[in-house]
Amino acid sequence: MSKYDALRDHLRRRTSEVRYPLDEVSELVPGGLPQSAYRYEAWWANGDQTHPHSRAWGDAGFTAHPDLTRRAVRFVPKPRASR
Repeated sequence: MSKYDALRDHLRRRTSEVRYPLDEVSELVPGGLPQSAYRYEAWWANGDQTHPHSRAWGDAGFTAHPDLTRRAVRFVPKPRASR
């Protein structure tokens, strides 16, 4: 179990791109987001399975696109594999 499970579960209920203030994302995470999430775009790296936060939105089918100047993040659905 990860402290980012609530974020993952929240995103799984979404079907399209969503944008959230970082403080709103922080409310989904027990103990809140770390300060590095507010300071470093690298914290929002996609596809890094060694970090539970990246795994959370990746497992929900999204990629993260931070805008630290606006203190917000967009979660964009990953393209679905064609059959």
